[in-house]
Amino acid sequence: MRFLFRLAMLVVAIVLGVFAVSNRGTVALGLWPFPDVVELPLYLVIFGCLLVGFLAGEMAAWVSGRHWRREVRQSARRIAALERELDIARAERDPAPTPTRLAG
Repeated sequence: MRFLFRLAMLVVAIVLGVFAVSNRGTVALGLWPFPDVVELPLYLVIFGCLLVGFLAGEMAAWVSGRHWRREVRQSARRIAALERELDIARAERDPAPTPTRLAG
């Protein structure tokens, strides 16, 4: 399984390398409120946009999972409380034997 993963990553790296070499031409990148224009290679602009999209998707997934994370925390607290209650009930039912003194 690890071999297949590494092979797939190698193929992806080769494709990305070929893409970067094929798209070395520069493009002018300007953002509306800022007066400066930056010239970057096309592959950097595309990879940057992919990275921003990936991070935005990860942030959206993290925010949407807050309900499940909260539920897991509450369940863990409830389980810990129930385990404490069970330990107390077991201790009351079966008290530990007290050591007896030998008459000497």
